[in-house]
Amino acid sequence: MLYLLGVLIMVVGIAASIALHEIGHLVPAKLFRVRCTQYMVGFGPTLWSTRRGETEYGVKAIPLGGYVRMIGMFPPRAGDGGRLRASSSNPMHLMIEQAREESLEEVRPEDHDRVFYRLPVWKRVIIMAGGPLMNLALAFGLMAVLLMSHGVAVATPSITTVATCANTDVENEDCTGQPLSPAAEAGFEVGDTIVEVDGTPVQDWVSTTYAIQNAGEQATFLVERDGARQTLTADLVLRERPLIGPDGEALGLDDDGDPITGQVGFLGASPTVVMEKQPLTAVPPVVGEMFTGTAGIVLTLPQRLVDVSQAAFGSEERDPDGPMSVVGVGRVAGEVTQDGAGGALETMGDRMWLLVSLVASLNMALFVFNLIPLLPLDGGHIAGALWEGVKKTWARVFGRPDPGPVDTAAALPVAYVVAIGLLGMTALLIYADIVRPVQLF
Repeated sequence: MLYLLGVLIMVVGIAASIALHEIGHLVPAKLFRVRCTQYMVGFGPTLWSTRRGETEYGVKAIPLGGYVRMIGMFPPRAGDGGRLRASSSNPMHLMIEQAREESLEEVRPEDHDRVFYRLPVWKRVIIMAGGPLMNLALAFGLMAVLLMSHGVAVATPSITTVATCANTDVENEDCTGQPLSPAAEAGFEVGDTIVEVDGTPVQDWVSTTYAIQNAGEQATFLVERDGARQTLTADLVLRERPLIGPDGEALGLDDDGDPITGQVGFLGASPTVVMEKQPLTAVPPVVGEMFTGTAGIVLTLPQRLVDVSQAAFGSEERDPDGPMSVVGVGRVAGEVTQDGAGGALETMGDRMWLLVSLVASLNMALFVFNLIPLLPLDGGHIAGALWEGVKKTWARVFGRPDPGPVDTAAALPVAYVVAIGLLGMTALLIYADIVRPVQLF
C-alpha cells in the first residue's frame, strides 16, 4: 500500500505540474484576448471535458503532456491568403499547407485581432514562456517550502558513533588481532562534540573533516563532554581519500574525471546529522544548482540516451543521474514511501519531503526541456517570435518594408522529426525503466 501511495502522489504531482504549465500559457493568452478553444491535460481520447465560455477544458487519456489550442498559431502564406494549392505535389509542402489550412479554418471574421500570429512579439514571447516559467516558479516554491519548513541535512561535529577497529571491515567488537580506531584509542565517546582541531575552531563536520585532512599523522582535539571540555590526542591512520577544500567540495578532478585523492587522516568517528531550516536567501543558490545540473543533462542528452540504450539492451548499469521516464519516477516514488530510500528515511514525514524534492526536480526538468528552441516545444515558438522581432527591427532601422510575421509553419517538418524523436525517447526510457531501472538507493 505504501508503494502505491508513493506512485499515486507522484502521478498527482506530475499531472498538477502539467496542468499548471498549461495554465501558464492560458492566462496570458486570454489576457491578450487570443481566442483559446481548448485547454487539455494529456493527449489522445478525451476522458472528461466541460465548456466554459469559448474554451473547452478537459482531461485526456495519455498523461504525457498537454496543450492550449489558440487560433491562428500559423500565419497565412503571403500573397494568396494561405489557401492550399491543389497543384502542389511536394509532400512536405502539402503537409505544411494542410497544417496552415487547418489553423486558419478556426478563424472567424470577428477574430481578426484575436489570432496568435497578429500579436506583438513581446506578447507572443510572454504567452509561450508562461508555461516553462510556471514550472520554474513551482520548482522554486517547492524548494522554498522544503528548505524553510523541513530544512537540509547538516552534519555537526557531535559524535554519533565511534568505530571500534581501525579496519572498518572488521566486525569483531573487541578487534581481535586488529588495532583500535584512532577515535577509540584516543578515548572519544558517543555524544562528544568536537570544538577545536589542533587549535582551530570548527563549526560543522565539513570544517572538522578539512582540519583532520590537513593534520598529518597526529591531531589534538578539544571536545566538550557533559558540559566540560577536555583534550584528546589521536594518532590518525593515513588512507587514500578524495581531497576536499574548506567548503567540503572536491579540490579537483583527475584525467579520468574522478576526484583527486591523497593520503589523509582517518579518525573513525561519525557526525550527528540534523535537519536545519534554511532562510529564504538559501533557496536561489539551490535552485540555481538544480538548473545547471538539469541543463547539463539536457545538453548531453544524446549520449545519455546511448548509455540508457546500452543498459536496456546490454549489461551496462543505469546512470543514477541519467534521464528517467514517468514509469521510472513513479517507481522511485514508490520505493521512497515503501522502504524510506533504502532505510535512510525513518519517518513518513521525511519520505514525503523527499517526494516534494522529486516533484521540484521534475518541474525544473520541464522548465529547461521546454526552452529548447525547436518546435513543437515552447522554445521553438519563442525562437520564431524573437527572430521575427529581429527582422522587423532590422527593417525599421534601415527603412525597409515590414517583413510580416515569421512563417513558423515552414518549420513543421522539424517539429514532426522532433515529435517522433520524443516519442522514441519516451519509449526507450519506459522500456529501460521496466527491464533495468535506475538504482538510486
